[in-house]
Amino acid sequence: MSFNTIIFDMDGVLIDTEYHYAQVFDAFFDKKGIPIAHLNRRELLGRPLRDLWPFILGEDFDKKDAARLQKEFFTYKKSSHFPIEEMLFPDVKVVLQRLSETKLKIGLATSSSHDEIAEVLDTHNLRKYFEVISSGEDFPESKPHPAVYLSAMKQLNARASDVLVIEDSPNGIAAGKAVGATIWAIRDQRFDSDQSHADRRVEHLTEVLELLGFS
Repeated sequence: MSFNTIIFDMDGVLIDTEYHYAQVFDAFFDKKGIPIAHLNRRELLGRPLRDLWPFILGEDFDKKDAARLQKEFFTYKKSSHFPIEEMLFPDVKVVLQRLSETKLKIGLATSSSHDEIAEVLDTHNLRKYFEVISSGEDFPESKPHPAVYLSAMKQLNARASDVLVIEDSPNGIAAGKAVGATIWAIRDQRFDSDQSHADRRVEHLTEVLELLGFS
């Protein structure tokens, strides 16, 4: 098992946002009177809100309405208690520090926006660990489309056969597989999402270190 590049997803891998995001998501649509019980949450994990409007609004989907609701949602989210400072998984800093001491190139590839990425990385002082940061905001399509990973790999000058991707969601796993990388999935303890297409499932990031021989 030999890799020279490791690329991390962010939400659900480095930071435990999924549960809190779901709570804010539910509260917002309840307040708006927009039904969301029909959504398959597992299938939508790892996708940005901009991709979800056709699923949420169905036959009522309209791009202008979606753009307005999206702005309202992010305003609502900012006003809600969203404790980013409490959400970092406990082993993240130790793992990233150890990896930074190796010859591995380290990247971040996430569907999150630049503002959301900055909030996480700057709150937890993680930016220094990543040579490349690739945001789904920069591409017309996000995960499961592979663009965010293709961009990270190009910037890191990495071949797919040399790349290890750390993911959690089915859409993220699909995006990583589409570029030909090896995918290890952090076991989803909250939503029990389908991770069967990953090459390996691990319990936590520390196990990644152990498997790579850096523990």
